Amino acid sequence: MKFKWFGAGASMVAAAVLAMVPAGVQAQGYPNQDIHVICAFPPGSGADVLVRYFSEKLRAASGRNIIVENRAGAGGNIAQEYVGRAKPDGYTVFIHAGSAIAANVSLFKTPVFPDVNKAFQMAATINRQPFMMLVDTKSPYKTVAEVTEAMKKKGDKATYGSAAPTGSVMGELYKVATGVKAVEVSYKSAPDGLNDMASGSVDYGMHDPVFALAQQREGRLRILGVSTGKRLDATPDLPTMAEQGVPMDLTGWWGVIVPQGTPKPIIEQLNKWFVEIVGSADTKAFLNKFGGDPLIETPDQAQARLLKDVESWKKYIEVAKITPQG
Repeated sequence: MKFKWFGAGASMVAAAVLAMVPAGVQAQGYPNQDIHVICAFPPGSGADVLVRYFSEKLRAASGRNIIVENRAGAGGNIAQEYVGRAKPDGYTVFIHAGSAIAANVSLFKTPVFPDVNKAFQMAATINRQPFMMLVDTKSPYKTVAEVTEAMKKKGDKATYGSAAPTGSVMGELYKVATGVKAVEVSYKSAPDGLNDMASGSVDYGMHDPVFALAQQREGRLRILGVSTGKRLDATPDLPTMAEQGVPMDLTGWWGVIVPQGTPKPIIEQLNKWFVEIVGSADTKAFLNKFGGDPLIETPDQAQARLLKDVESWKKYIEVAKITPQG
């Protein structure tokens, strides 16, 4: 299937129209209708679990109905385009990995929005999290080194699964560092690859912590290493890839994103709600359970993080020798 990307023109026009109306008037009474929260991955995915948790918390905080829309596909680009072109009025809210938005600028030859600063405004941050290297529990591999030794013997017959940009980059950085020649198998969502890992047709996976930790608890998969340069508080017992001789420092992070041009009072209200949500004991326990540490920032700090990550992921992708997709 081919997708046609239209760019940021529509959202820029909407922002220009809204700019003619005083911000206080635009935000008055917010929210006075249902809020639509966009998820870039399918129902049942690790991302969907996280989005629905925060959507329920937002429902309680805002007093409005929250409608979750799963707009999956194209590595998150379908959801990104939808949000970037949405009316900047606070009723379309994107809960997504800011690091994935940053990565997609360099992962695609024609990114949806080459300049993310013109398309998106960060309203809040949620967490920091690693990606994880996984094998089936029936596999003989107990360490990253054991996987590397076996995959080198398999050559280009080795395979690994991924379902998100961070997983792809982690997989390719691993290959560059070790000389492994594994072929990537991309899935729409991480659970889609479970049967292939169980059958042995896919040797290992690079997946998000929500999926990885849930599968490890169920006894289906074994986590061998995490992508962050240092161990996180949420997963102190899991060794990093760097500790095991594979240099990398990939830290994913999630945030609350709205179309650029959304009135400042609305952004500040969203930030206030999410600061309270992320700062609660319940949310810390939830995030830790799925491998993340809470992250609380102002909208300006979060926007700066997003723009810095655009440059960081450009370098990661160059080091990983990933050819941008058409």
